[in-house]
Amino acid sequence: MLKAQDFVVAIRLAIPKTAPWTYPELASALRISASEAHSAVKRAAKSGLVDVRSRTARRPALLEFLVHAVPYLVPPVWTGVSRGVPTSHAAPPLNAMVVGGDDLPPVWPHPEGVVRGQGLVPVYRSVPDAALSDPTLHEWLALVDAIRSGRARERELAVKILRERLS
Repeated sequence: MLKAQDFVVAIRLAIPKTAPWTYPELASALRISASEAHSAVKRAAKSGLVDVRSRTARRPALLEFLVHAVPYLVPPVWTGVSRGVPTSHAAPPLNAMVVGGDDLPPVWPHPEGVVRGQGLVPVYRSVPDAALSDPTLHEWLALVDAIRSGRARERELAVKILRERLS
């Protein structure tokens, strides 16, 4: 059975890197244990999202999964006003294209967050910490949040950007 951390691992493997990932590197980048990283890669490979030998994402399958399955696998759960890390349309790259209006921006609740906003439970517990240390991963995960929790325009923009990045 596919778990939320499995597609987070698949997303990290889709972001270009010069050398293949080792499990300890992947675990460190995602703030999970090496055994969790190894198990996540295996489950993602069984689901067709990752090539286990090269430890790279199968980009077309990952795109289809992110667009069509993630909103149902990890529906948005709002926690109320909190301090946190911006996500969805409040984070790059969408924050340059979408005006938030009077609404509070969506944030992953986190003690080191600097933005006051509407709390959105992340797809996996280590996401805010991993995003704070990797701006590129933060962008990708924010796009996923726009797909699962955003309005129609935000979802369309996120899908378009992910399609470009995964092609």
